[in-house]
Amino acid sequence: MPVRPAILPLLIAAALPVASLSAAPRGFDVRDLASMDRFSSPTLSPDGRHVVFAKRVADLEANSASTSLWIEDLFARDAAPPKQLTPEGWNVNSPAFGPDGGTVYFLSARSGSSQLYAMDTGGGAPRQLTDLPVGVGGFQLSPEGDRVAVNVEAFVDCKSDLACTAARTASRDASKQTGVVYDRMFVRHWDAWNDGRLNRVFVAALGRTPAKTATLVGADLIADVPSRPFGDSSEYTWSPDGQTLVMSARLANGEEPWSTNFDLYQVNADGSGTARNLTAANLAWDTGATFSADGGTLYYMAMKRPGFEADRFGLMAMDLSTGASREIAPDWDRSAGGITLSVDGETIYTAVQDMGEHPLYAVDIATGEPRKLVGDGGVSSVQLAGPTLAFTRNGLKTGDVIYTATPDGESLRAITPSAGEMLPDVAFGDFEQFSFKGWNGETVHGYVVKPWNYEAGKTYPVAFIIHGGPQGSFGNGWSYRWNPQTYAGQGYAAVMIDFHGSTGYGQAFTDSISGHWGDRPLEDLQKGWAAAQEKYPFLDGDRACALGASYGGFMVNWIAGNWFDEAGHSPWKCLVSHDGVFDQRMMGYATEELWFTEWENGGTPYDNPEGYEKFNPVNHVQDWRVPMLVIHGQLDYRIPVEQGLGVFTALQRQGIESKFLYFPDENHWVLKPQNSVQWHDTVNGWLKQYIGQ
Repeated sequence: MPVRPAILPLLIAAALPVASLSAAPRGFDVRDLASMDRFSSPTLSPDGRHVVFAKRVADLEANSASTSLWIEDLFARDAAPPKQLTPEGWNVNSPAFGPDGGTVYFLSARSGSSQLYAMDTGGGAPRQLTDLPVGVGGFQLSPEGDRVAVNVEAFVDCKSDLACTAARTASRDASKQTGVVYDRMFVRHWDAWNDGRLNRVFVAALGRTPAKTATLVGADLIADVPSRPFGDSSEYTWSPDGQTLVMSARLANGEEPWSTNFDLYQVNADGSGTARNLTAANLAWDTGATFSADGGTLYYMAMKRPGFEADRFGLMAMDLSTGASREIAPDWDRSAGGITLSVDGETIYTAVQDMGEHPLYAVDIATGEPRKLVGDGGVSSVQLAGPTLAFTRNGLKTGDVIYTATPDGESLRAITPSAGEMLPDVAFGDFEQFSFKGWNGETVHGYVVKPWNYEAGKTYPVAFIIHGGPQGSFGNGWSYRWNPQTYAGQGYAAVMIDFHGSTGYGQAFTDSISGHWGDRPLEDLQKGWAAAQEKYPFLDGDRACALGASYGGFMVNWIAGNWFDEAGHSPWKCLVSHDGVFDQRMMGYATEELWFTEWENGGTPYDNPEGYEKFNPVNHVQDWRVPMLVIHGQLDYRIPVEQGLGVFTALQRQGIESKFLYFPDENHWVLKPQNSVQWHDTVNGWLKQYIGQ
């Protein structure tokens, strides 16, 4: 019979060294965060019997990580834990089952470049299935399993000749001339400069020997598929008959940097014909295409407002015979986070941000009625096959744990360990959500996390953490970058406020920040800080530092000159600004995704200069007085490094205590394990200097 949830921790504990089980409790440390195993990518066999998932193991000393695949037989009578499927020494990703359920496909660079491999669920040696001249970034198997669609980086004029792309890339890398001429944007995006290649989709036949060639599909569709920088192979999908694919694409033209107009295009799988735009009438974002089993209906997600990346994603159904579409749940004020169809085709499973969490909902396609299935944290990577539902779930006390359940969300079974089970000597800080009246008298929510060593009657210094986005949320979820448990582990309390503009509280709440970066959210932060101190007497308001990244970094730069009491005193003993906007006007010219600054500030910097100056931190530098740690990465093209340098210069020139932590090899995020350790050690050292512990 299946392992009951209560049994799994015992199985895990049995495999741990006895010494670790008896160690004295301690707080959570950044080295725990950087080195702990991570679990992801659950994928189910077609009958729902087996689940395969990825396990990432970090080597802190080597500053690297490797990923293997593991498999669990969910119908087995014994309680055996998952088994490693891929061989030792292989670094793999992107698992998928074939239609027969007996084969698992994945990507690996074992041959020197990323290619497609397969192996039997019972084990054995992996078989290489592609040997293309360029690396494979992602894939989708055809319904019959006889072909595979792959996305690769290719030059447009090379068409289907991948050898042309490989040769041109090698020639460019060997050239002594390094200059590059551009005649349109994107010149650079996220953390990479445009070298002329686009993500394009090719189809290859699978046979006894590795495929060395593939056919370009949608050749006339000049676009990145998947999109950059975060798109993946879920942005294209096969029709059930294997004759076509549908892909989400934004045209790579002169308007791309200020456009959010992704459309769904249907292309022939054999490379013939031209791409057919299925959603041309909608000038906003369309994505997430999923076919019904009979191929007659296309389900997808759509925004309504062009140029706005944080609009609500509605669930849509299109009759492919007529092209008519309808919204499935128009009155549900939540933004869909993906589409997984039920076995009977009557229900859509989707995880959404909701009141500080990210639960899984089931939406009835006929009535549009949503029903919460799984809450208590953040759900993602939803899979459904046969009688099995699989997903990952995390929270403020653990990273992603892979669960299986019945399709109604019942009989939850943990397949992988939680953070507490991997770190049995660590005590995590307890947390609680609270609410208060913020801007316009509207209810705003926040979270308080207690220090790991909390004792009633004592007071503790506070890390006041401001989320980015700005359309984002700091709620009951786990992060490997901004994790309140790393502050709780140092003996601090943490406070996070989901100010106006945050996601998960209705679209009007999210919309309210646009054009109001410095007033409505600031009012919420001020009232939230006061409410937290009133409700939680263990918060020491005289020993508190404010920290934030991206929009949170902007807000730190903003409050440095705009948050004072009647006597002119700041509530903060120190500030931490990571990758924050310093000069709104220059940001409007230097950032890569112009749709963002133009929507948030009401137009371009030259058409609406007042919008950029209204909440511009650079105009309040003369009022700065609080010590600040500034952090920035050289490869951050979202908010270029000069913004951080400007903040540091403003501080230093005025003699304000300050430090600048610079990463030459990081982007908008700090991702390398040792860099993450350095980031946290520097931030914690800054906090310790000003608020103790």
